[in-house]
Amino acid sequence: MDTQKRLHENISALADGELADSERELALAALDTAEGQAAWRAYHLTGDVLRDQASGALSDGFGASLAARLAAEPAYVPAVPAGRAADPAAPDPAESPADVMLP
Repeated sequence: MDTQKRLHENISALADGELADSERELALAALDTAEGQAAWRAYHLTGDVLRDQASGALSDGFGASLAARLAAEPAYVPAVPAGRAADPAAPDPAESPADVMLP
């Protein structure tokens, strides 16, 4: 197993209180690194979110950063299968009325 992956799994298990005593020294040593501390914060935040205990506070500039990244994403354009009309609202001749799901 990849050493970094194992360290992250140990940090996760430590955060959950499920780390075996034999692995504790390795996990605590990993917490002395910037990457280990970032993983510790991430696992605790994930746990808080899963338990619905997250504070909901976003970092400064999060909204602007997210908007910029979304704006940089290419627009999704669905592919038109061969033999199908370019109009996405046009019925697919391969579908029977029973195949169509209504909202």
